[in-house]
Amino acid sequence: MLKVMDSNNVSRVVYVHLKSFPGFFLSSLGPKFLGHFYLGVVDAPEGISFVYLNEAGQPAGFVSGTSNPRGFYKRLLKRDWLKFSIASLGTLMRNPGAVRRIARGLLHPGQNPVGDDVAGLFSIGVLPELQGTGAGKKLVHAFLDEARKRGCKRVFLTTDRDNNEVVNHFYEKLGFVVEREYTTPEGRNMNEYWITL
Repeated sequence: MLKVMDSNNVSRVVYVHLKSFPGFFLSSLGPKFLGHFYLGVVDAPEGISFVYLNEAGQPAGFVSGTSNPRGFYKRLLKRDWLKFSIASLGTLMRNPGAVRRIARGLLHPGQNPVGDDVAGLFSIGVLPELQGTGAGKKLVHAFLDEARKRGCKRVFLTTDRDNNEVVNHFYEKLGFVVEREYTTPEGRNMNEYWITL
């Protein structure tokens, strides 16, 4: 069953995120940082987020993003910079070089497309036991339907190009098309997908 994500779901969404993206940089910033991020999306007027509930009624999958995505991260940081700073202290103490990576991550989304007719799907995750059940597809469709209701005409997302065949195939089957390929400063080759609603 799908429902709109709310603040009561955030801690479980963080758990699903960490299980879905082990070893990723955002995950390395820790559960407190992720909790502030997802709560920020939930609380933002432009936020679009849903959870997929398992048989026990707990979120076992989620999708999260925004309409008019350009500047969202900057607005979020401006409002909650102290919370994010405190939440990332542990990572920065263990790895001071992470400061540059965080700064790049925050500056890159400033290049996101702008406009009320565009939405960005930032994150989707499903626990391993639900993979292949159609939960991810339902989450993406819920996101696209809500973006359409808000007047968006197109939705974009980015994902790794290399060693990520299952995920790339998943988006292509849903009708997303690669419109741009790029390489991050860390050397990750990325696909930027778009779909017209």
